[in-house]
Amino acid sequence: MTEPQPPRAADPLAEAGGLGAANDPGTFSELTADAIRAHAEYGAGALIACDRLVRIYTAEGVEVQALQGLDLVVETGELTALVGASGSGKSTLVNILAGLDTPTAGAVRVAGNDLASMSSRQRLAYRRSVIGFIWQQTARNLLPYLTAAQNAELPLRLAGAGRSARRKRAADLLDLLGVAHCAGRRPDQMSGGEQQRVSVGVALANSPSVLLADEPTGELDSDTAASVFSALQTANTELGVTVLVVTHDPAVSSMVRRTIAIRDGRTSTETLRHGAADNSGALGHPIEYAVLDRAGRLQLPREMTETLGMRDRVRLEAQPDHIGVWPDRPGSHATARPGISPSEDGD
Repeated sequence: MTEPQPPRAADPLAEAGGLGAANDPGTFSELTADAIRAHAEYGAGALIACDRLVRIYTAEGVEVQALQGLDLVVETGELTALVGASGSGKSTLVNILAGLDTPTAGAVRVAGNDLASMSSRQRLAYRRSVIGFIWQQTARNLLPYLTAAQNAELPLRLAGAGRSARRKRAADLLDLLGVAHCAGRRPDQMSGGEQQRVSVGVALANSPSVLLADEPTGELDSDTAASVFSALQTANTELGVTVLVVTHDPAVSSMVRRTIAIRDGRTSTETLRHGAADNSGALGHPIEYAVLDRAGRLQLPREMTETLGMRDRVRLEAQPDHIGVWPDRPGSHATARPGISPSEDGD
């Protein structure tokens, strides 16, 4: 005769909604739906939305986290500069937005296109119609054996546009960008600035929604760089194209309303320049903001944390109109009184 089995103990994790609940198909589906909904809601209506974007590379058995949960929203019609030290992740971000690379995790949408789920064919169509791209090296932007007009016509030809439409579009763009005189010249017959302005025209040929420029003025002198950036401004103001420029040039970042700094694979600060009070169109004084991401994380500037000896952990205290942040020091456990710094409170 078989001994009766004792009743099975209840799973506390399942009762608490823990691992047991997560293994339930219905609960898992609900969690997945919530995650998809959260991704869809973030940056809804924006032209570019990066939600907790992650990119991990493996080199010689070592993992390199180029992007570590980056959040970014860019609205239609913006002219924005992207800055950061070498290795910060800005070029990785631009390559993902251009459809040249794919994220490891997270979501990224550009003009309604979900880049993380695209097939190779969809990615090719995306690069041809939605994105215009300008490299720092002019040799990567123009075919050396074609004239400026022929280079500008080439994207239209690949898209199946007729000859008359191609010629008119190319001529209009070269004229708009101030290089109509280069229409019959090959790249080796043009200056560096002329080559890059023609490159802007080539990138705009198929009327993209977004123009991405990776250090477009990096190999040019200051005067020539100003003329190339002027071409980008023209594309933004005259054609309504959203422009995102990766740059190390402080002169470029000082001429845009919004500059986004990336550090350690995340957006760290944003510098905004609002219009002048007299409505002249001139940009006002820059104001730098730290970026608070969706998880509530805040990157404090290194120059501030090092000066105050902040490391590992800090003390926070909510005030009516701000949050106080203080370094953790040995023997410092008292709570600061409102309006009084820790040093004044005996810390």
